[in-house]
Amino acid sequence: MVAAGDCFVVQSPNTVENTIILGRNAIDGDAVTEAQEVHYYNATEALEGRPDGGADVVKANGEILRVILQKPRTGVWGGDAGANDRNVSIAVSWSNQEPANDSGTLISTDIVRLTLAIAKSAEDAVERIGNLVTDHGSDDAKFSFVVCDHTEGWLVSSGGKLWAAQKVTDGFLRITCKGLSVKTTIDKSSEALGDTLKAQGLWDGEGDLNFASSLGADDDVDAEWSGEAPNGDGSYTLTSMFDTLRSAVDTETARAANISVLTTGISCHWFTATPNANESVFKPFVFAPNPKISPLTKVPPDNTVTLLHKLHAQRKPAAVEDLKSLEAACVEELNGYLAEHPTVDEELDELMKDCVEAEVKFYR
Repeated sequence: MVAAGDCFVVQSPNTVENTIILGRNAIDGDAVTEAQEVHYYNATEALEGRPDGGADVVKANGEILRVILQKPRTGVWGGDAGANDRNVSIAVSWSNQEPANDSGTLISTDIVRLTLAIAKSAEDAVERIGNLVTDHGSDDAKFSFVVCDHTEGWLVSSGGKLWAAQKVTDGFLRITCKGLSVKTTIDKSSEALGDTLKAQGLWDGEGDLNFASSLGADDDVDAEWSGEAPNGDGSYTLTSMFDTLRSAVDTETARAANISVLTTGISCHWFTATPNANESVFKPFVFAPNPKISPLTKVPPDNTVTLLHKLHAQRKPAAVEDLKSLEAACVEELNGYLAEHPTVDEELDELMKDCVEAEVKFYR
């Protein structure tokens, strides 16, 4: 299994103050027809079960958080993208040589779920990813993650049991799925990273340490923005990210897309749960008191695809345009609610469930 995605981060001054928007197109040419489930876990469920990599991870003693996850394959324990109820969002941008299941290590999707279940800020998430890599990393595995909350974004890359992280300072940034994203700008890392790389013969100690290059994964992950670039006036919004992700779609490899709009108020997370953002609609999720996301985003027993994915694949061409109108109406209604409510109440418990079921009606 490979978890990879084309990721986009936008922050102030391109967004309104104290808002970061993280968007991702999942990419895998070998799995376009496979369903990507979306699962919600309450605090009692967030760490239930065993990570796919099989590592015996010590369960957190502190507060366990609620988590929403998108999964790259049916039956995967973790997720390739997701968020928690503390406004932290994490996405896998690239993975290579994922360790085998039950190998006593962690795969990239395990790390996403384990981190979201306990991290209360983006910086906290970076440290926790680093600890998981240090304690349970596989020698040959290489991963890159994008981590955001409403105040800051980070790129985190790992190879074996080593890791390095870079704080995002650009107002907008695209991170493609071509290699490790952290190179010479290293703001956090494994202890004595340079000395360890030299001892392993991976760096000669000359010039600036390039983490990606030292691990042989230094393809150019930075790429030009797709579509209209943010212009620095705070006008970049959720619907701008809709346009960005849709303009970036590669129809041969595009899978599900997701967006997190992270703010000091009510953060909202949007999922297509179907392939190709150009031919899909985004459905919203917020951490309401008792959220329900619809069983249609999960694979039923003895099946290999979600009902939503199956019906989407059988859609009539005209359905997509009708659904774009539904998406626009949903954005408008939710924005109206958020403008009038400083906190979430039970009125939004079934927000995503209602949107998924409204979508399905257009397919029947």
